[in-house]
Amino acid sequence: MPAQVVPDQKNLPLMNKESTAAPFTTRRLEGKVAVVTGGARGIGEATVRLFARHGAKVVIGDVEDVLGHALAASLSPHGVTYVHCDVSSEGDVEKLIQSTVSGFGRLDIMFNNAGVLGSQAKHKKSIVDFDAEEFDRIMGVNVRGVALGMKHAARAMIPRGTGCIISTASVASVLGGLGPHSYTASKHAIVGLTKNAACELGKYGIRVNCISPFGVATRMLINAWRNSHIDDDDDEDEDDEDAAAATMMSSSNTTAREAVEKAEEMVRGLANLKGATLRTSDIAEAALYLASDESRYVSGHNLVVDGGITTSRNCIGL
Repeated sequence: MPAQVVPDQKNLPLMNKESTAAPFTTRRLEGKVAVVTGGARGIGEATVRLFARHGAKVVIGDVEDVLGHALAASLSPHGVTYVHCDVSSEGDVEKLIQSTVSGFGRLDIMFNNAGVLGSQAKHKKSIVDFDAEEFDRIMGVNVRGVALGMKHAARAMIPRGTGCIISTASVASVLGGLGPHSYTASKHAIVGLTKNAACELGKYGIRVNCISPFGVATRMLINAWRNSHIDDDDDEDEDDEDAAAATMMSSSNTTAREAVEKAEEMVRGLANLKGATLRTSDIAEAALYLASDESRYVSGHNLVVDGGITTSRNCIGL
């Protein structure tokens, strides 16, 4: 048997000639400029922190001014700033992008993360009780906001021939029965916008993707479950899972930390993948991958972060 030839490890290249991916130890967004809408708390906050840690200059766009300014101040050494932005207002979105380009000279990453859940009350979930005004409000933030973010980000990115646009969708974008009708429609629409925009903007070197998380124990989700309990107090027909979630969230003695733990316990119980707990940091890591050069050939993709729930279960709480 011939002797095995062992290559000289010192002379091996770190990556192949065609690869532009950064070495593992490098900050993955070094020198890039990012905008994160809905960045003052929840998934957005986790993403802002992670992007900044990986070298990006980040502009937070949100309507939560107190939280947004506080987060930006805590991360100001990393070049994080805050701009008030209601994503359903085109003027606000245009101002957000223009101020970013004016302040940093470019825009590399647009993360359309701002969104609303709408009412989770059972009596409002039925199509026979469809609330047209709530539908317009949810579509105004979740869909109009994403479309406006794509529009003005693309205008800033096209002249440079590069860029990355990411949007937050949901597991409700993949299956029916995972949320109220208006919310589900809005998240399906985000996936459609992502695919269409990717088709158009690819010729300019701009990648467009979205992320679809399962339930993350954010303040928005916890408050929605609490409110569903209040709204459905007299509803004897409430689904077991809805009732369990609402009961866990509704105790007046429940602290914020306990509410998060109870919400995470609820999600773990529904999840197909055991041994892990879905947190905001997991969605931030997905956004980091899509924003970095490691995903340089990924576009038009809906990255589902759900522990397998959409392949194993349907019709939760409807």
